[in-house]
Amino acid sequence: MPKVSVIVPNYNHAAFLGQRIDSILSQSYHDFELIILDDCSTDNSKEVILSYKDHPKISHIVINDRNSGGPFYQWERGINLAKGDYVWVAESDDWCEPSLLQELVEGIEKDEDCVISYCQMLYVLNENEIKWQSSHHQLSEIIDSENFIKDYLAIKVAIYNASMAIFKRSAFKNLSKDFTSFKLSGDRLFWIQIAQQGKTHISGKVLNYFRKHDKDVSSKAYSSGINFIEELRVIDYMHSSNLIDNKLHSLAIKRQLKNYWKVKNKIDPENNKIIKSLFLNLKPNKFQLIKFLPSAIWGALKNDK
Repeated sequence: MPKVSVIVPNYNHAAFLGQRIDSILSQSYHDFELIILDDCSTDNSKEVILSYKDHPKISHIVINDRNSGGPFYQWERGINLAKGDYVWVAESDDWCEPSLLQELVEGIEKDEDCVISYCQMLYVLNENEIKWQSSHHQLSEIIDSENFIKDYLAIKVAIYNASMAIFKRSAFKNLSKDFTSFKLSGDRLFWIQIAQQGKTHISGKVLNYFRKHDKDVSSKAYSSGINFIEELRVIDYMHSSNLIDNKLHSLAIKRQLKNYWKVKNKIDPENNKIIKSLFLNLKPNKFQLIKFLPSAIWGALKNDK
């Protein structure tokens, strides 16, 4: 059996698929299988994928005859096909350094209680423009479950995209299926529920390239406001599961409200109603949240039509 199962879920990323797949096949760590999934793409993704069909590392190619309706259904399908001890969901529009898998496998195997290992990434616009990069203060560090969730997933999410991380396949068996119903924030819920089960290894090395472009899933979700609805659901999950206290809960909501306030006039009207209702009916933390917010914003939220 392979040690790592690499899953590439694709939808209309034909322009990036060759670079993505080649960066996997050129890894210095060789003990892996490659599973490629296509969610009924309308570009020439199928032709690109099938050009790799005879490569010995590829164990499955699955091409849907209808779209699944959400990116995380493809994650679930790929993980269910996986045989490795560890899983790497390598997004189809990203690419990486040849040493990524070696670094992450060595990291997760430093402690038998580790369930996640991730590195740092460069956020790249299209092909070549570096917008920013993630960082960590140590080259290698292992953090316990409670502190990792509080410090790295509660307010901001340190695992910016799936391509920078691997996880123990056995931990997936204990997850709820709720993440599959999300359009955008399912990965945050996914990492929280994995992290609940053990420690996380963080590598400070920059080994992943996270590509931003006009065809990615997040662009449409952000313009619709779905991201705020889903993020509030995730924050409520952390609080109701006692993973974060009232103060962290309030800080997380404050961040969402400030971000929402900047773009609220551009959001789909029906989703706007849902988002406002969610903010105005926060329980049990509404009054503590008010202490963290300018009164003008809270009043405007209540009175805004």
